[in-house]
Amino acid sequence: MEFKKSPDGGWGWVIVAVSFFTQFLCYGSPLAVGVLYIEWLDAFGEGKGKTAWVGSLASGVGLLASPVCSLCVSSFGARPVTIFSGFMVAGGLMLSSFAPNIYFLFFSYGIVVGLGCGLLYTATVTITCQYFDSRRGLALGLISTGSSVGLFIYAALQRMLIEFYGLDGCLLIVGALALNILACGSLMRPLQSSDCPLPEKIALENVPDRYSIYNEKEKNLEENTNILDKSYCSEEKCKSPLANGDWKQESLLHKHPTTMAHPKEPETYKKKVAEQTYFCKQLAKRKWQLYKNYCGETVALFKNKVFSALFVAILLFDIGGFPPSLLMEDVARSSNVKEEEFIMPLISIIGIMTTVGKLLLGILADFKWINTLYLYVATLIVMGLALCAIPFAKSYVTLAILSGILGFLTGNWSIFPYVTTKTVGIEKLAHAYGILMFFAGLGNSLGPPIVGWFYDWTQTYDIAFYFSGLCVLLGGAVLLLAALPSWDTCNKQLPKPTPTTFLYKVASNV
Repeated sequence: MEFKKSPDGGWGWVIVAVSFFTQFLCYGSPLAVGVLYIEWLDAFGEGKGKTAWVGSLASGVGLLASPVCSLCVSSFGARPVTIFSGFMVAGGLMLSSFAPNIYFLFFSYGIVVGLGCGLLYTATVTITCQYFDSRRGLALGLISTGSSVGLFIYAALQRMLIEFYGLDGCLLIVGALALNILACGSLMRPLQSSDCPLPEKIALENVPDRYSIYNEKEKNLEENTNILDKSYCSEEKCKSPLANGDWKQESLLHKHPTTMAHPKEPETYKKKVAEQTYFCKQLAKRKWQLYKNYCGETVALFKNKVFSALFVAILLFDIGGFPPSLLMEDVARSSNVKEEEFIMPLISIIGIMTTVGKLLLGILADFKWINTLYLYVATLIVMGLALCAIPFAKSYVTLAILSGILGFLTGNWSIFPYVTTKTVGIEKLAHAYGILMFFAGLGNSLGPPIVGWFYDWTQTYDIAFYFSGLCVLLGGAVLLLAALPSWDTCNKQLPKPTPTTFLYKVASNV
């Protein structure tokens, strides 16, 4: 479907506001799960690697299901998906308060909350890109700061709620707050089509005269009867008297009702069955063709070398870059940093600096003289170096500085949709972004458990963060090599596939 020109303002700013609060409410607790992580370690007594699966699933499952999320948004629209996902996030958080063991949290917090967050993220990004063009970088930067502000506030809020109401009460209250997502979703007014609200009607008008699409209401009686007779004839081996030309008499039934006999009920029933069978066959063919087109479009996307490098970079970035936001509090405790030295929680520092990074990087992405892809590569390389420096930080001050740097560079999430749009075009954004988010979710799911297993094995985080840093550096290097020939290759949109029209010859002389 082609949408009318992006307004770059107007109701688009309402979309930005509600998308901001949607990401704030849904991602606040999953991103600040480091506070809950320490409580779960003490409550269930499991290893760091196993316990880390809860937070990694919450961030990774939604991204792993991004192709499905994109399909849902494309099929139903951002508003219904947002409202439905709000129930999922709120219900998952409240259900987690009754968890008897860590395995129950894998489902309630990891899968249910994670899948809801993935649906909400895809819905907010897609509808924002539809409403903005020239200011898309700024708009994406603003909405993506919602999750960062949520990380900053929820880190302190969950710690305070745990002190007053315990872990279970904290999850119940946070789940109740997530119900406000329903109000945000109700304001996501879809951008109407540029030509007609029903694009299927346009396709019908463009069909050549020698073909006809099966549509009973748009055909005359003789044509419909002919189709039914052919279907019935093939199934009954042409035993019906209609196969001998008696269909003309049947077509005259309505013209001369007083002179023609009424059709027999069994014959009418068989015609209806034949009609339904014919329709189901055509519907099955159409669905199969849609699946083939989806696979063909996916193959065409991966023929773009920059897009192929993007999926490698995002996978390695999330394997190495996500663990600090989950494990930084435990890193400080493992480094024997006293609680009295904590001026501000390290997770809160990551959150506030991520907000600043998303805003600044989003604004920079709108400048024409800045190569957005190279800007994204630069954030990957610097972040890899910062991760490798974590083992050398043995005090709160150095950990706070590194947390601020990592948080700022994590703000490159705000320009990632911008880079994807420039690579594949706005028409294929939902499809391409869903594929890329699948690999991002895979990295989110694997990163924290890998770091936790390294600690369980070596009783130190040093080797774990060396591994994380090398992963991010490798991802940046791959993307840089793919982009070096020319940034213009990223601006070339993939050729649009010829729209598939399901045409069927009418069973009459053409």
